[in-house]
Amino acid sequence: APCRGPKDFPKLKNDAFLLACRGQETPHVPVWCMRQAGRYLPEFRESRAGKDFFATCRSPAACCELTLQPLRRFPFDAAIIFSDILVIPQAMGMDVQMVAGKGPTFPEPLKEPEDLLLLQSKVDVNKELDYVFKAITLTRHKLEGKVPLIGFTGAPWTLMAYMIEGGGSTTQSKAKRWLYRHPEASHQLLKMLTDIIVEYLLGQVAAGAQALQVFESHAGCLGPAEFQEFSLPYLRDIARKVKDQLKESGQDVPMIVFAKDGHYGLEDLSQSHYEVVGLDWTIDPRSARERTGGKVSLQGNMDPCALYAPKERIYEIVKKMLEGFGTRGYIANLGHGLYPDMDPENVGAFVEAVHAHSRHLLNLK
Repeated sequence: APCRGPKDFPKLKNDAFLLACRGQETPHVPVWCMRQAGRYLPEFRESRAGKDFFATCRSPAACCELTLQPLRRFPFDAAIIFSDILVIPQAMGMDVQMVAGKGPTFPEPLKEPEDLLLLQSKVDVNKELDYVFKAITLTRHKLEGKVPLIGFTGAPWTLMAYMIEGGGSTTQSKAKRWLYRHPEASHQLLKMLTDIIVEYLLGQVAAGAQALQVFESHAGCLGPAEFQEFSLPYLRDIARKVKDQLKESGQDVPMIVFAKDGHYGLEDLSQSHYEVVGLDWTIDPRSARERTGGKVSLQGNMDPCALYAPKERIYEIVKKMLEGFGTRGYIANLGHGLYPDMDPENVGAFVEAVHAHSRHLLNLK
């Protein structure tokens, strides 16, 4: 029934992912994939055919269906709601379009600090992003307690970069120009985004999200000093504020931070109030464990391109990865999202390898 609210959710049957977030023992290493609801699945392409991307994001029923598709095919240990990080700039009044073959595009990106005046600085998240909350609630019911549901957001710097670049960019030089030329305006925008993100994440938890991931996808083009000034403080603020608010109502939801290519920030990220630090494939698992000193759980980090390998080879790569990370406080994932031309069979082989090999390692203990 679509009218069911965010309560009386079915009982959770597989909590391995949530246990691993908190560093507790699990029967096997839990696994999910970034972009597991994506174009590599023929059923996803079929559902999305001829429909506007953001119109799909605004349909709770469509988001729910796309979120559930990969779980019908693979025994993933978590679902992540189908949505997009750019719903926040949209809620702030910016026009964003998904252009075929080009990706997300802002016809009128921010050019100079005075453009900040054109943004809705105070966004009523419950009104503007209500469709995401509805999708989460519906999906929680439809999941029937099979696995936990993850909510997510883009991080302030990553969203700022999109809003200024007007789309994807290899150098992020327009956005970085702001950091060096307009530091005050940059902080003003990052603060504005942080406030909205906090409300947005709290709304997702109220709607039924059982874990939250913050995507700092553009960490890699910042140097350590810029990261310290323009990314890290806001990532910390988000986790702290969300957790403080949740504590007031006796709730506690694990949070994951994924700063892609931000290896220089690994120690800092492991002390930023997040239970889990997500890693890309450029970091060695053993060194990540040493550098984070057991303070957090780790998530990642197989190179998505390893999925082009034959299945036996995928098994070997997974085996090595699990031995590097160990089985405790670990969630297997890719170091980035799945690519559209990947073979679902090989994704299945990846999931199977994680489960089989981690059970083997846990039985040896």
